[in-house]
Amino acid sequence: MSMYNASIPTFEIGLNALSAILDKAEAYAEAKRIDPTVLLTAGLFPDMFAFTRQVQSACDQAKNGGARLAGIDPPKYEDNEKTITELKARIAKLAILRSWMIR
Repeated sequence: MSMYNASIPTFEIGLNALSAILDKAEAYAEAKRIDPTVLLTAGLFPDMFAFTRQVQSACDQAKNGGARLAGIDPPKYEDNEKTITELKARIAKLAILRSWMIR
């Protein structure tokens, strides 16, 4: 089993699940008529990062791990996402993981 097979598909599964969770958060906020920012700034426990930072961290792990496996420098993303749409766009940028490994 290669490092690619052990990691990239796992990253993709996790990122797809995270995107689906963001869809559910958006639908929940709309149904309950609350500002989605409330969900994005919440943590499950006082010493946890807010949900926005959790998403950014998951993306960073995937891009940094994938880039290192491909022998390239990981791209730098600014951590400035404020909305669900922006977080989903950050996740979508990571579709490049497979292309790094094809080199």
